[in-house]
Amino acid sequence: MGFGLPWRTCRGNLWKNPKGSGVTSFKLDDFLPYQLAVLSSRVSAEFAKHYREAYGISVSEWRVVAHLSQADSVSVREIHKRVDMDKPKVSRAASRLEAAGYVTKTINPTDRRLVELSLTDKGRAMIEALAPIADDYEAQLSTLLGAEDASFREALTGLLHRLDPGTTVES
Repeated sequence: MGFGLPWRTCRGNLWKNPKGSGVTSFKLDDFLPYQLAVLSSRVSAEFAKHYREAYGISVSEWRVVAHLSQADSVSVREIHKRVDMDKPKVSRAASRLEAAGYVTKTINPTDRRLVELSLTDKGRAMIEALAPIADDYEAQLSTLLGAEDASFREALTGLLHRLDPGTTVES
């Protein structure tokens, strides 16, 4: 069944209640998109404690800085696509990071609509200080996953590749 139908089942759970019934048999806690959203929120919030306390940056700002640590100069457009944040959110994060001295903004000389971002020395120092903390946090998560760590990462990577922006899911 496709997503346009009035109801469908997923692992035996109704997505939309049939006419006349009050409470549905849909189980939100078993719904994979919900589980992934909650997990992502919890993982981000736990790690955010480290960079928020030490540097006063937000989750959005961390994502921008972490992405910039992988290249010399990156456009707002590229960060928007890569970290799955809307352009205004990336732009606001970049402005706050620039005001704090962590990044510089440069207008692309060939296309003035594009803003290129790069880390300053202060921004690189922040990443260098946070990288071992990030590695330790990732190791803690791997320990929690135990024997399922490799298979979880493989499944997650597969989902990320199959669900690139613009991809539709059909059953």
